[in-house]
Amino acid sequence: MSMATLPTVLRTFCLDARDIAFDACLIQMFLIHSFSMMESGILLAMSFDRYVAICDPLRYATVLTNEVIAGMGLAVTARSFVTLFPLPFLIKRLPICRSNVLSHSYCLHPDMMKLACADITINSIYGLFVLVSTFGMDLLFIFLSYVLILHSVMGIASREERLKALNTCVSHILAVLAFYVPMIGVSTVHRFGKHAPRYIHVLMSNVYLFVPPVLNPLIYSAKTKEIRRAIVRMFHRMKM
Repeated sequence: MSMATLPTVLRTFCLDARDIAFDACLIQMFLIHSFSMMESGILLAMSFDRYVAICDPLRYATVLTNEVIAGMGLAVTARSFVTLFPLPFLIKRLPICRSNVLSHSYCLHPDMMKLACADITINSIYGLFVLVSTFGMDLLFIFLSYVLILHSVMGIASREERLKALNTCVSHILAVLAFYVPMIGVSTVHRFGKHAPRYIHVLMSNVYLFVPPVLNPLIYSAKTKEIRRAIVRMFHRMKM
């Protein structure tokens, strides 16, 4: 997702470019939403991984084989491409005559369709369908997987073993929050914050696109003992 915005960032800071061609905007819109949907699918696959590891650990190696993992990766990629393929065409058929100024820093479908001076009902319905059938269903299944995980963990007699099992899920839970909270925030601001200042829209779009990639390395590396020790030593030297 960061690579989809990199050309715009470089043009803005290196060439002071404040505009983007319409076709380039369509491509960027497709890539941003595609990679975002892929990330959501990967988080769902990771929740399935945690479910199998905790609820059925003896069959972990036989259930999650290399072929199954590759199949899940292909399914996530294919779902993203097939679902979002119509979006650029749905936007391109609309006459843009109200304004050519985007509310967000980048080309996002809800923002682009509102620049049209024609009926956008089809775009709005399809966008809502994509949102509910992909991100909504992914989040629902992630929630259900953790309900089953908690039910299984509560059946463990030893408190130490329960904490150890739940500790393996911490990184994934934080990654889910880092991904979905900014997404829900930018969607809320876009749908209900019509009278909000422009900088709020810009800020939320930047949080949505850049906060998860920044936090993910910190979330996953914090589980590594060597890295935790290095961080503790760094803060200890700063205090001295």
